[in-house]
Amino acid sequence: MAPRAVWKGQLRLSLVSIPVEVYPATTSGPRVSFRQIHEPSGKRVRYEKTVKGVGPVDSDDIVKGYETEDGDYILIDPEEIDALKVETSKTLELVQFVESGEIPPIYFERPYYIVPQDELAEDAYRVVRDALRGEGKTALCQITLRGKEHLAAIRPCGDGLLLETLRYEEEIRSADPLFSEIADEEADEELLDLARELIGRKTKPFDASAFSDSYHKALKEMIEAKRKDKSTSRVDTGDDDGGDDGDNVVDLMSALRKSVDASEGKSGGKGGRKSSGRKSSGSSKSKSSSGGSRSKKKAS
Repeated sequence: MAPRAVWKGQLRLSLVSIPVEVYPATTSGPRVSFRQIHEPSGKRVRYEKTVKGVGPVDSDDIVKGYETEDGDYILIDPEEIDALKVETSKTLELVQFVESGEIPPIYFERPYYIVPQDELAEDAYRVVRDALRGEGKTALCQITLRGKEHLAAIRPCGDGLLLETLRYEEEIRSADPLFSEIADEEADEELLDLARELIGRKTKPFDASAFSDSYHKALKEMIEAKRKDKSTSRVDTGDDDGGDDGDNVVDLMSALRKSVDASEGKSGGKGGRKSSGRKSSGSSKSKSSSGGSRSKKKAS
């Protein structure tokens, strides 16, 4: 399945603008996913968005809140965030160029491919790519992705261009507190020669296919062995595929209110008058003990 573009806009070099699209250059790869199971009942653990005193809430009723120093929250609608327009949301302005290899590896974060949107954009795209390659330079710009403005580096990559988001300086921790206690002494020359020899013997061209995730492989083998073992503990959660009936999520306030409402309904229907919640609970004890008493036992 082809990846979807995460950004569309203009790659700009001075007065030259090139329509481009940005695609993720990596994928999460294979992984083993686990579900959380409540061992005593064998049911899946579910999480539900709730409000104290209200119970479960609809996602459409949720907005963002920024906590102030006074403990208050400034409410912000998603539309207000979407309305924020910055130039980097639509334009990759090449503002500076640095020597390739000058940026410390610790700054690099995530890679993306930049491709021209159409054939008309290819000529200008190739000019930028070949100029960067010929000069041995990397371009710096900023790009807005997923609600955050990133510093980014652009450099040639095969027949195209690679964009790599960079961390800002304030996001990099200083190594001095960690490395400062390492003694500033030169290594023993004889040991150094042996280390150089070992490095030389193991030096070869980089081939990523020569490496694999051994932990993932071992995990899959362990699961397969347990699957074949008839003595392995198993549970049937009773869940529908993708269903979220909330059986494992009990909101105490909601459950108690439903019990009271049910008691009022039964009492009102029998006696022809509206009763208070407390009286209804008492008068309907014989009929609703299986629901009300059970709820009270859970609450205790």
